[in-house]
Amino acid sequence: MWSQPTIIVLAAGRGSRFRGPSHKLAHPFDGAAPVLVATLRRAVASQLPVVVVTTAALESMARTVVASRDVVVLPTADSQPGLGMGSSIAAGVGARPHAPGWLVLPADMPLVRPSTLVAVAAALPQHPVAYAQHAGRRGHPVGFAAELFSDLVLLQGDEGARRLVARYPAQAVDVDDPGALIDLDTVEDLAAARPHSESVVR
Repeated sequence: MWSQPTIIVLAAGRGSRFRGPSHKLAHPFDGAAPVLVATLRRAVASQLPVVVVTTAALESMARTVVASRDVVVLPTADSQPGLGMGSSIAAGVGARPHAPGWLVLPADMPLVRPSTLVAVAAALPQHPVAYAQHAGRRGHPVGFAAELFSDLVLLQGDEGARRLVARYPAQAVDVDDPGALIDLDTVEDLAAARPHSESVVR
């Protein structure tokens, strides 16, 4: 049913160093669009399938960009022991078990270009693991081929997929995209990244 790798946008992690009542993914970034919406728009622009793993607090926001069937809602990581990045990846992969691969993209990386997502997806038929690399530095997304399904759906906790990346041959995909290295963890990160937002949709 899915002929291309699926992008899994992770929007259900633990809280960041942002302060105030709003989750960092709800902060304005690209014009009036929140961080989560900006990230999802780039993902959708790649024309690859997209699944969002999020919490109830951000569910309605995610649905402004993708269909309801493409939103997986988990409890917050702070409210239920054992949840974290690994659990989010497992939920996203489990929602699209027949995809030919999956790209993991943190929702706080709205500067990743659609072309970068496509480039990493294109490497998966030849490699079990592939990741974006800019200026010699490893970034996101990280892609996993379908052969790793059984490993991915068993992930849990906060560790994510680092063990899989270490266990299997991982292919760097060189991209001219500094956004592949930029996540927004603080208010200062957000302010520094905003001037670059208009140049990333390529």
